[in-house]
Amino acid sequence: MADQVDLAGVSWQKSSFSGGGNDCVEIAVIGESIAARDSKNPSGPTIQFSSSEWRTFLDHLRRV
Repeated sequence: MADQVDLAGVSWQKSSFSGGGNDCVEIAVIGESIAARDSKNPSGPTIQFSSSEWRTFLDHLRRV
């Protein structure tokens, strides 16, 4: 996974498919990295990916 970066002040986004609820994954783009978190626990842990790791992750989800 990508090196951990400071997430203070980043802009988190939910999928347009989330329906506006608070039960989805949010992402933030930080330079060449992508961070993901649980919208129900915004101060909780995050997972951070490099750009290539994120593309691989999304490609896998599309095939499932």
